[in-house]
Amino acid sequence: MATLTVRNLGDDLVRRLRIRAAEHGRSAEAEHREILRIALIETDIGQADRQRVADRLAEFRRRIAGRGSEAASDLLHDSREERMTALNGRHESD
Repeated sequence: MATLTVRNLGDDLVRRLRIRAAEHGRSAEAEHREILRIALIETDIGQADRQRVADRLAEFRRRIAGRGSEAASDLLHDSREERMTALNGRHESD
């Protein structure tokens, strides 16, 4: 196993590390290892999750490519026309 030495830490940072370690029932060194482990593993997991989501989105886009759909503005216009017809018995453009 490798050894890691961290130099030039501010007093406040060291104090916070010791407090956090005590809260978790660990030595400052064990807490430091845990912080590094979590930070590095979660970063890797987060990147993998983002890649999975990007891959799924790309697959979804590939599957629906070329289908086309009405623009939201067209749907809104049609809906307004239907309401106007129902209320007035005529089209908005009349």
